Amino acid sequence: MISTRRPEFFGPARPTLFARDAAIATSHPLATAAGLEILQAGGTAMDAALAAVAAQCVVEPAMTGIGGDCFVLYAPAGKPTVAMNGSGRAPMAASVAALKAAGLTTEIPRTSAHAITVPGAISAWMKLHADYGRLPLDQLFARAIDYAETGYPVTQRVAFDWADEAALLAQDPNASAAFLKDGAPYAAGDRHAQPLLGQRLREIAAHGASAFYEGKVAESLVAYLQSLGGLHTLDDFAAMKDGAFYTTPISTEFRGYTVEECPPNGQGLFALLLMNILAEFDLGPDVSLADRIHLHAEATKIAYHNRDALLADPAAMTVPVAELLSKETAKRLAAQIDIARARPPALWDEPEHKDTVYVCAVDRDGNMVSFINSIFHAYGSTRIDPQTGVLLHSRGASFRLIEGHPNAIAPGKRPLHTIIPGLLRRNGEAVGVFGVMGGHYQSAGQAALLSGLFDRGLDPQSAIDAPRSFGFDGTLEVEPVVPEEVRVDLASRGHTVKLAVEGIGGGQIIVRDPATGFLMAGSDPRKDGCALGF
Repeated sequence: MISTRRPEFFGPARPTLFARDAAIATSHPLATAAGLEILQAGGTAMDAALAAVAAQCVVEPAMTGIGGDCFVLYAPAGKPTVAMNGSGRAPMAASVAALKAAGLTTEIPRTSAHAITVPGAISAWMKLHADYGRLPLDQLFARAIDYAETGYPVTQRVAFDWADEAALLAQDPNASAAFLKDGAPYAAGDRHAQPLLGQRLREIAAHGASAFYEGKVAESLVAYLQSLGGLHTLDDFAAMKDGAFYTTPISTEFRGYTVEECPPNGQGLFALLLMNILAEFDLGPDVSLADRIHLHAEATKIAYHNRDALLADPAAMTVPVAELLSKETAKRLAAQIDIARARPPALWDEPEHKDTVYVCAVDRDGNMVSFINSIFHAYGSTRIDPQTGVLLHSRGASFRLIEGHPNAIAPGKRPLHTIIPGLLRRNGEAVGVFGVMGGHYQSAGQAALLSGLFDRGLDPQSAIDAPRSFGFDGTLEVEPVVPEEVRVDLASRGHTVKLAVEGIGGGQIIVRDPATGFLMAGSDPRKDGCALGF
């Protein structure tokens, strides 16, 4: 059962939202409001999520855009969950040999045209709307179009992220023109507009995926990418028009709940593996914070080491999903953890990435959606086509340039993805949707969030607010609210402890209280967003 109790608390406090009929949670207040408006107008959870994500493509430009990818879990009331893979593919001319011939040796830089796979988000949006939407697209996109064309106020966390990337944006004249004001980043309270993006949303609302993957927009995007040395063709874009596809979720049992994730090429498989490992330990309220952080870090090292070695387009994976998710595998991996000592770090050699938005919504009919949309790095590749206003993601930067590696770039291949929406079932019934942003942190963050709910009895907002830690790249990063004595304890076990300079990740969650049927929702105070409902 999900608790309504608010226990002693370490971090910034805000109350859990209670709603009777419908709820939505996002990382931006204007996006949450746009989705709530659609729910109040009788739209489905999918309608609300699409409205919110479209708004976020405008008001959170560092985090997401129509030139990115998405993954979605949707649970129609009383029916099984469906998973949508909206990840794009590499151009058909792309290969390790082709990129090495172009002068790349060890990695694909985020600003390179080769880091830009054909975006998959719009293909996914259109399929999801056709199958699960109720209201017309022009109504869903109305707020986003208005914000793009006439401007919106920049919020505080958005301004923080903007300032952090200003130097990089200044290196590209198109990005500078779109996202800098007299060479400076936009500040909180400033008005920013993207009128070309508003035009694109109008066209997509009127003509669907064709408005993005065919015709003048596709021609302009291909010409722009080729001018940067890209291998993209009109055929590559046309193939992605119907390239997003439905698939069957994968799942595991954790503390009496079924946790569902999208299957590879996303890292949800390894979120489930991490939960399976943690399920072998007591993480209840009597376990010390130091022990919880240590166990979480050690389990994360193991799960992520397997992720980096194995995760790729499923056509290239060699280890069966069922084997990785077996309880025998979890017991064997958990046995490697020493409660008193940190293991030697399993070093990552994948690109770091943090920039994604997550939306969850539940409508009055009980339909639930878990929706995540991403451009990979902050402002993606920073490459924005000046003719169309489409900011392009950098997801292809996660491809490897090693022949034979499961995640090596290849023609038409989808790269490793970190973006993972989550969904909860209890006794077969969908009871919650959740997601944690933060690039690599997402799998670790999901495990920590659910452990807070089910091991310590935290209410949804408290589970999001709770102090975070992340063992990554040989260091154990902890938020400053983690007490000094805990940090000293962790260092004594062999961890290289580092204070986080900003909040680790973000997150949203909506769960249904089985006792009352009311919805309980939370949204991360590390971002600007909120949860709303009625």
